[in-house]
Amino acid sequence: MKNKLSESATEELLKVLKKRFEDNMNRHQDLVWDKIQLKLEANPEKLWSLDEMERTEGEPDVVGYDKKTDEYIFYDCSAESPKSRRSLCYDHEALEKRKENKPNDSALNMAENMGIELLTEEQYRELQKLGKFDTKTSSWIVTPSNVRKLGGALFSDFRYDTVFVYHNGAESYYAARGFRGSLRV
Repeated sequence: MKNKLSESATEELLKVLKKRFEDNMNRHQDLVWDKIQLKLEANPEKLWSLDEMERTEGEPDVVGYDKKTDEYIFYDCSAESPKSRRSLCYDHEALEKRKENKPNDSALNMAENMGIELLTEEQYRELQKLGKFDTKTSSWIVTPSNVRKLGGALFSDFRYDTVFVYHNGAESYYAARGFRGSLRV
């Protein structure tokens, strides 16, 4: 399997995730780590995606459980937009339109390659109920197709005890803007 961690890398990642889970019980009060770990061990491709989230400084953590689909939900929970996922335009189309000073990648391309999805506006607002995130940075979020067709893209941050949703040209990129991802396991 192409996107599979070694046994030692799996053990190390599970230790990191368990410690983060135990240190942040406010994010998942009614969940039990042992059940989550069993689910993770049964899905090596999802473990690989979580490792990508961790490697790029997203600090993934469990934020919920979907009873209908029997899936645990992970979000990037780093205090600021993940450092190794900044300075990206929104999507591949925007990346191709840039003629000068192209960024290395786009948020949607990178997320797809990692096997995760960008947070939606609703998910971003849910995340902010669990702490204060992006108080100095901002994060691209899923953009409605009608906005994207007109050349725009959405991003969010948290200032003045408020979640703000803004727009920018999809081909723009900034050192303080990255993206946060979600993963269902």
